[in-house]
Amino acid sequence: MPVLLAVLALVVIFLAVILIRAALFRPRLNKHEGPFEEISLDNEKIVSDMAEMIRCKTVSHRDHSLEDKGEFEKFQKLLIERFPLIHEKSELRHIGRNGLLYHIKGKSSDKPSVCMAHYDVVPIEEELWTKPAFDGLIEDGFIWGRGTLDTKGTLCGLMEALEKLLSEGYIPENDLYLSFSGEEEIDGDSCADIVSYLGEKGISPAIVVDEGGAVVDNVFPGVKKRCALIGIAEKGGLNLDFSIRSSGGHSSTPPADPVTAKVAKAICRLQKKPFRRHLSKAAAEMFDTLGRHSSFALRIIFANLWCFLPLLDLIASKMGGELNAMVRTTAAVTKLSGSSAYNVLPPKAGFGVNMRLMEGDSIEDAKNYIRRVTKEKDAEITVVSGTEASPCSDTDNPEWKKLTSAIGETWPEAIVSPYLMMACSDSRNYCDISDRVYRFSAMYLSKEERGMIHGNDERISIDTLVKTAEFYVRLLKKL
Repeated sequence: MPVLLAVLALVVIFLAVILIRAALFRPRLNKHEGPFEEISLDNEKIVSDMAEMIRCKTVSHRDHSLEDKGEFEKFQKLLIERFPLIHEKSELRHIGRNGLLYHIKGKSSDKPSVCMAHYDVVPIEEELWTKPAFDGLIEDGFIWGRGTLDTKGTLCGLMEALEKLLSEGYIPENDLYLSFSGEEEIDGDSCADIVSYLGEKGISPAIVVDEGGAVVDNVFPGVKKRCALIGIAEKGGLNLDFSIRSSGGHSSTPPADPVTAKVAKAICRLQKKPFRRHLSKAAAEMFDTLGRHSSFALRIIFANLWCFLPLLDLIASKMGGELNAMVRTTAAVTKLSGSSAYNVLPPKAGFGVNMRLMEGDSIEDAKNYIRRVTKEKDAEITVVSGTEASPCSDTDNPEWKKLTSAIGETWPEAIVSPYLMMACSDSRNYCDISDRVYRFSAMYLSKEERGMIHGNDERISIDTLVKTAEFYVRLLKKL
């Protein structure tokens, strides 16, 4: 009896600790309460500039012979024409194939800042677009075209903000750099070349701001409020080819265990055995921030991850999607290959897998994991391309506060939170010279709009574009 009472007492204490921690796991005070400075902008100019940017067909290709170099030069000349004060007040360097680096001298060079964007865009399937992709069509409050969201929209907003401030006599507190690449979509070297140049000059940015998270709805379990997500780290990217060879032959006499069956079994094994969970610093900070705004039932979990992390892992693995990708390296089979004829057994069959690497899982770890889980000792596993996961940026510094303040003043209804970025961006190059690299696409994006990035009918609302410029006015004043 005493033992039973002791066990019951421990259970009660355990439940009390869990519930008390959940009850105390409340949202932190909102420090971004207004009123805020009204930002006056020339909306007609912004719309006109954006439309002209879209009319430059800066489509990048890994095969450079497919690119129209004249369109990239046209875009660069457009910037000179549309933003004369920036070009008068700054030093512009052309770096790499088509990298642009603007330097605006500040009152001090102690804490330089970098604002990034890219002006190349991905190809289109013209027949799938409702409106022309490169006409810069303005209709019903929207500007249509490839690159409006990714990322000519943020580039335009940044340039509009800086041009306006310079017209008012603005001198940044610290040196300001604008870093634009024309080959981000093809993992080109222009951004890396820019970083190498800055590194050789001994320049270590106090803050770097690039594309990444955005202002979004319904992205976290139990949170109904709008969220502004800042990527403080990004997962690595890896493309692998997995193949098994056989003797081939005629399909009329198939072997008992054909090579295609071996490949299918390998895929099933990979699907059934996901990577181990790993709670990175970026994911932990996101859970700690947004979990406080969740329902009480979910706050029990997020306030007590020391106890419920295995449960969260189980929920994430069953749900899949973004929550699952937040806690582990993912592997998605995206390509299959076999015979080119129905009546021929393939001499080689296989699949291609795209992996997103969590901090702590290297390219070599992932390759070994694929071999171990698929249990095919004779398989050929080839790394096609890959980048390691980025380090996680610091969030306890004045620059982080400046960024979150500018976001809070522009979107006061949003919860500002760190975020683990799933995609890869040019900003990873800056991790070599700065530990404050933040990935934030300064615009509100609905689920439908997020689906337009790299998709069909990409477009941006004029209100969103103007709000992007407002954000950069606020940010640049703080840097």
